[in-house]
Amino acid sequence: MFPAITVSSLLVPRLVVTVGLPGAGKSTYLESIGAHAISSDAVRVLLADDVTDQTINGRVFAAVKYLVRQRLELRRPVTYVDATNLVRRDRRSWLELGREHGARVEALWFDVPLPVCKQRNAGRQRVVPEWVLDLMAARFIPPSVAEGFDEVRKCPAYAK
Repeated sequence: MFPAITVSSLLVPRLVVTVGLPGAGKSTYLESIGAHAISSDAVRVLLADDVTDQTINGRVFAAVKYLVRQRLELRRPVTYVDATNLVRRDRRSWLELGREHGARVEALWFDVPLPVCKQRNAGRQRVVPEWVLDLMAARFIPPSVAEGFDEVRKCPAYAK
């Protein structure tokens, strides 16, 4: 007996990984398009009741990866990962996970100048210290097709 063929089994799922500094507009953009993104901040709140708790990053990203894996195994058409993903090391696991599940892996790069991110950050409920934003910006490496993405799309300074 052959397994049932469904539309979802014929589709190539997409794994869309956001890339950008805090305040770049990643979550705002995803909300505006109605995406049900898997957000590291949302998982952090679920686990620690505190979006600023950076001491549990290992657990946060283990949970995010678990949820992404489940969506890919369910062959959901599009799965969005809402996190900064600033360096290749952070993005490598998404590329590997996507490939393991036959997904097309895309980077959605929020190419927003640091001063704009700082201005937006200052008006947020959860403020990332300015010196931390400076460190994050200094270590940022733009995503590329060369690192394994099927596509890299740039989102210009997304207006809130």
